[in-house]
Amino acid sequence: MRGNHTQIKFILLGITEEPCAQTPLFVLFLLIYIVTLVGNVGIITLVRVSPSLHTPMYFFLTQFAFTDICYSTVISPRMLADLLSEDKTISFTACMMQFFTFAFFGTAECHLLAMMAYDRHVAICQPLLYVTIMSSRVCWQLVASSYLFAFLSAIICTWSMFGGSFCGPNHIDHFFCDEFPVLKLVCSDTHSSEMVILAFVAINVLGASVVILLSYISIICTVLRMCSAQSRARAFHTCASHLVAVSLFFGSGFFMYLQPSSSHRSLDKVASIFYIVVTPMLNPFIYSLRNKEVKGALIKCVRRLFNQWQHTKLVSCRA
Repeated sequence: MRGNHTQIKFILLGITEEPCAQTPLFVLFLLIYIVTLVGNVGIITLVRVSPSLHTPMYFFLTQFAFTDICYSTVISPRMLADLLSEDKTISFTACMMQFFTFAFFGTAECHLLAMMAYDRHVAICQPLLYVTIMSSRVCWQLVASSYLFAFLSAIICTWSMFGGSFCGPNHIDHFFCDEFPVLKLVCSDTHSSEMVILAFVAINVLGASVVILLSYISIICTVLRMCSAQSRARAFHTCASHLVAVSLFFGSGFFMYLQPSSSHRSLDKVASIFYIVVTPMLNPFIYSLRNKEVKGALIKCVRRLFNQWQHTKLVSCRA
């Protein structure tokens, strides 16, 4: 396997090698993936068609839902296919592209969570300047910068992972081409590659965490100075959904990537499933069930569709 990298093929060992467990897992993860697509597409559509949701907060939410769809789609279809297929081989190029796209959208989502925290900071701490600071142009610039930085980070991390020599076993003990399972197959010294990847993960995750932490420290200080208990409760309520999403994303992310490579074990597969498969499904529910504006817009949208359906039915009956 020292030759042309394009001739290399890997074998993904998957979630489990137990035949009796593969079909139930396929059904479970297929349902989760369908709910993920429907929920996140629903959030994007609802924000688009509801004028009351045309604010920076929900603009960032649509971008967040888009990245959820993308990085879940990078992994889930292949994982589902491998659960029912005996041929689990993946080419070097496909493996590399899978990791690159996963790293790209995962990093972009990390920065989007930081931007959403900053948006809440401006809305609560500087409400009179909110429209000026968080203009449409500024929002697009922030999103574009997050995608640009995610692209550069993904390129460097992918090159660090796949630039070495592969000359030994080709079995990847995972259900997708993740960092540590792939690096275990590299024959050359991987210390520098691990340090580069760890550095970029730390820059992205810790950098976004600092922005989120500082934003919420400022929010808490501002809220505690509010005279009205109702105002304090309303301010905290607008941040609740974002805090839950941040906890899910960064909690599993810290567990997966910010630990020594020697500590990685089979439990990482469970963390990866939660991080990649379950969390994108939960996010639409987190932002809809705990958000009065989203629930109100959804009710109005359903009523509008129902009224249109009744009107169409009435016209067809008269005809």
